[in-house]
Amino acid sequence: MAWKTLVWLTLLVLPCAQARLHEEQIDLPVKVNDAYGKAVEQTIKVTVFHDDANPRPAPVLVLSHGRAPDAEGRAGMNRARYLDASKFLVQRGFIVAVLTRIGYGVSGGPDIEDSGPCNAKRYPPGYAAAAEQTLAVLAAMRQRPDAAHDRAVVMGQSYGGATAVAVAALNPPGVQASINFAGGGGGNPKTQPQRPCAPQALERMFAGYGKTARMPMLWIYTENDRYFGAELPRQWHAAYVAAGGQARMVQFPPQGDDGHLLFSRFPQLWQPQVAEFLDAQGFHATDEDK
Repeated sequence: MAWKTLVWLTLLVLPCAQARLHEEQIDLPVKVNDAYGKAVEQTIKVTVFHDDANPRPAPVLVLSHGRAPDAEGRAGMNRARYLDASKFLVQRGFIVAVLTRIGYGVSGGPDIEDSGPCNAKRYPPGYAAAAEQTLAVLAAMRQRPDAAHDRAVVMGQSYGGATAVAVAALNPPGVQASINFAGGGGGNPKTQPQRPCAPQALERMFAGYGKTARMPMLWIYTENDRYFGAELPRQWHAAYVAAGGQARMVQFPPQGDDGHLLFSRFPQLWQPQVAEFLDAQGFHATDEDK
């Protein structure tokens, strides 16, 4: 994808502890296939955070959002930013790219992640499409003159967390690690709390990912996750590891009224775990940030 096809818009500069957080927006052309093999080609919105004072070339981190259980929630989504998490990651030296996938809010387009009725879910095609968009964002970021071509991390929340696992299974060159926050699918905390659709299908999917994934992963969940409950994520992790995947799982005790929202609501809890994991993979913070 040619660099000139990207549309850049500088939005703002925010003071960020010991960093100046620059925020930009990209319109990125992507092409993926839906669950029926139909090609979908359009632009998506990507928010990029960076600090010019960080060492260059900087590693890239691509961050993917979750999925609302209803069409209205997906259509009404704003541009994905995850500002608190992005600040933390920029302070650790990353260029952070947060994509808003096809079928959501400001990116728009068809729901290519539709996996069918609750009792007959076909999960993998939706995650494959989300993984393709993640890799397209990574490729675009690597065209920046300030970005490293061989140092990257993939991270996601909820549907984006499972997408991070799907990306790990592809072992893309230059991606050293992946982080899954509350990853899964088919959940609805209002109509079927802690009972996602077809959890065994998700377990088989994660086991399939574990057969090919070779990069280290960190999985973070919470016991009072109203989408998936406490036990199912443990089963998914066990299936992934038994199949050959490398993943350490951290499951926090109950947080707030729905631990599924740990990533956005309780960053002070997960940041030390992520910092330790990133350090172990060679993504060290500066002395000022430790």
